[in-house]
Order: sequence, then structure tokens, then C-alpha cells
Amino acid sequence: MEESEENTKTPLTNTVVFICIIAGSSGLMYGYDTTVSGGVMMMRPFLEKFYPSVLSKMKDMNSRQDQYCLFDTHKLTAFISSMFIAGLVSSLLAGRLTSLIGRRFSLITSGILCMTGNALEVFAQKVSTLIVGRLFVGFGIGFANQAAPVYITEMAPSKFRGALNTAFQFFICFGGLIASLINFAANHSKNNNGWRIALGCASVPAMMLTIGALFIPDTPSSLIERGKNDEALAALTKVRSTKAGAVSELKDLISFKIAAKLTNESPYVKLMGPRYRRQLVLTVAIAGFQQLTGIGMVAFYAPVVMRTIGMGAEGSLFAAVIIGVVNLASVLLSACMVDKIGRKFLFLQGGVQIIFSQVFVACTLALESQGMVEEFEHNYGIAVLVLMCLISSGFGWSWGPLTWLVPSEILPIEVRAAGTGIGVATNFLITFILTQFSMEMLCYMRFGLFLFYGATTFFMTTIIGAFLPETKGVPLEDMDDVWRKHWYWK
Repeated sequence: MEESEENTKTPLTNTVVFICIIAGSSGLMYGYDTTVSGGVMMMRPFLEKFYPSVLSKMKDMNSRQDQYCLFDTHKLTAFISSMFIAGLVSSLLAGRLTSLIGRRFSLITSGILCMTGNALEVFAQKVSTLIVGRLFVGFGIGFANQAAPVYITEMAPSKFRGALNTAFQFFICFGGLIASLINFAANHSKNNNGWRIALGCASVPAMMLTIGALFIPDTPSSLIERGKNDEALAALTKVRSTKAGAVSELKDLISFKIAAKLTNESPYVKLMGPRYRRQLVLTVAIAGFQQLTGIGMVAFYAPVVMRTIGMGAEGSLFAAVIIGVVNLASVLLSACMVDKIGRKFLFLQGGVQIIFSQVFVACTLALESQGMVEEFEHNYGIAVLVLMCLISSGFGWSWGPLTWLVPSEILPIEVRAAGTGIGVATNFLITFILTQFSMEMLCYMRFGLFLFYGATTFFMTTIIGAFLPETKGVPLEDMDDVWRKHWYWK
């Protein structure tokens, strides 16, 4: 126990910060690629080339129902959702591959796959090529979203684990903000190839990750898992302040790994057993619940929603920029708070804020829909934008970063790669379903869609409050003690 206490006092070194920033920058790819697609959907040259039927709908819009159904076409939503079905597949493969080849090489692989997909998107002449490009990007994102949170969790001292892991969500939000700005500039330029420029810029974060990952070590846990103890000590020595501290931590990790290897079962088989059931249940629940906050309507379809309520294309894209700034600021706030007030409080507070905001969005839209006017009045548009910013901020300091942090903390080393792979796959599955059918749900449910998301957020916030133990400041090797003290799981 003394060794564990020593680990909690491990200071934060510049090397740890640097390598966690490199790993976290994989979130730039995810944030940019998910956000840029919603903005590109607003650009007339893009719609003229690939989806002329949507432009016809815009010309024919003659009722409130038409306005809600403007983007209700599965062919168009597949442009966004195809990335997530590919991410689902690759995240399941990544769980196994990351154990075999290491966290670092998985990050390099993800960057290469994303650059390949971006090239196909930029030079696409047909919808089929565009979708294939999105699939390649999805494969890369799946590897990154599985490997990066695990990498940061295993490299960070336990005292600073929450703040450093928030770097992944920070970069997701930063990538989203950059994408919103580029979308706005590309649309404002009136360039017929503006959409190609917006999609092509996604190669920049992919290249940054690929090159940066060449200069960082693999995690000690991953190296020990593959029998490379000497390399693990070298990696620990780089990221810890003293050699004695590195040696002490290495002994803990080796002991933990030896205990885990007493059985030769596959990590996926182990996860299905009673010993890891609580970790698996919460990992899948947190990963699946994240998108049921309705954040997809804000993160992916913000320009579409704002266009639906009567804003022009340029105004809708500028609204997405404002939402992106709010989201980024909230993640920075989360980084400052997560290791002080804990994970559970942020989950609960963020959940309550999202619930009330979704309900008020629904009420605002319902009141305006009674008028059956062609466009929303200015004040209603501003009200919806403010409420969407509240949803974005509540998500930014709770469900956003904590979905990546908490599962990588609660899963033991022997099943961590497999467990996070299943969690990421679950997240991608729910995201795929919602992105593919969100426009159809908006068309038929209208303002009721936001009430639906308010209800799902209420349900999952209750689940988190009852069943998630607090993991703030707990060394990974001592996580079993947390479960033994919980009222339900003990």
C-alpha cells in the first residue's frame, strides 16, 4: 500500500504532458471529421453535385412540416453515419490489435487510415467514392478512440489522470471548432470547391498524430503485457521524476500483470465472467449513454437544426462556431475540476443541465410551431441557440470527457484493451443509429425529439448516480478497493 501511496504523489513532468498531448491530439481527427460533415451538408456546391434532391426540397418548402423534413434523406445522412459503422468494426479489432502491437502503433495506424480516407473524399466524383472515403476515416477513428484514452490513462500519474485524459475531449472539441470555422469560411468564399477544401483539411490533424506518435514511447503496461520489461522501465523512467519511483511503479505493474496471467483465457472471455461484469456493464452503459444525451443534434447536425428553424446557411454555420467555442471552454473547465470534485459529481451536474435544456428547447420549438409560419422569428432562433450552448457546455464538462476517462480507469489491465474496444464499439453503434435516423426522427417527432433526449438523459443520469463508484485519485492497481466499498457492487 505504501507503493500505491507513493504513486499518487508522483509529480507531473513535462514529458508526461507532451506525450499525453500527442496521444490526445487524435481527438482532433475525430472532432474535425464529425463536425465538418454537418457543415459541408449546408454548402450548395456539395448538394448540387451529390444530393440535388435536397436542393429541390429547399425550393419547394411550403409548410412547417417541410422545414423539419428538409434533410430527411438516408442517402445524405449516410455521408455522416458511414464513418461510425466503420469505427464500430475497427474499434472491436483495435481491442485485440492494441494488445498485440501496442497503443503507440495503433495511433500511427489510425492516422494513416484517416489520411487515406480524406484523400478519397477530396477527389470524390461520385457518392460511392465519398462514402468509401468516410469508411476509411471511420476505421482510423475507431483505432484512435480505443487507443488514445487507454494510452493517456496508463501514462498519467493517478493524481493527474483525470485532467490529462480530458486532453482527448479537449482536442475533439478543438477539432470541431476548427471545422466549424473552416466550414464558415469555405461557404462564405462562394468557392465551388470550398467543400473539398473543408474535407481536405482533415488530413492535417491526421498527419500531426502520425508524425507525433513516432516520437513517443509505448505505455509501460502495454510493454509489460508483451513481455518487454526493460523497455517498460525505460518508458517509466522517461515519464516519472525519479528512477526509484519508476522502479517502484514497474514492480507494481509486473505483480499486477502476473496475477492477471494466472488464467490463460482470452480477455473477451474474461470480460463475460462474473468477476468483470460490473466493469463491463458500466463501460457499455457509459459509452452507449453518451450519444443519448442528444449531443449529436448539437455536434453533428447543429447547422442543420439551425437551418431548420429558419436561419440561412451562413447564419447556421456561424451558430455552429459559437456552439464550438462554448464546448471547448467547458472542456477546459472540466480539466480544472475533474481531479478536484470528482467524476460522479460532474456526471450528475452535467446530466441535470442537459435534461432541463432539452426540455426548454422542445418547449420553445413547440410554442413557435403553433404559429405555422414559414420561418422562426429572430428571438426564437436566439433562444434555441442559447439552449443548445447550454447542452454543449453541460456535455463538455461531463459526458464528453468522462466517457473516455472512466472506462479506462475501472477496467483492469488484463481486460482494459478489450473492454475499451467494446465500449468504443458500443458508442459507435449508438452514434451510427442516431446519425442515420436523426433527420427522420426530427421530421416525424419534430420538437418531441428533444423531449426524447431529455427523458433518456434523465434515465442514464439516475443510473450513474446509483451505480458508478467515484474513481478520483485512485491508483489503477487499487481500483478493486473502490468496488468493495460500493453499496451495490460490494
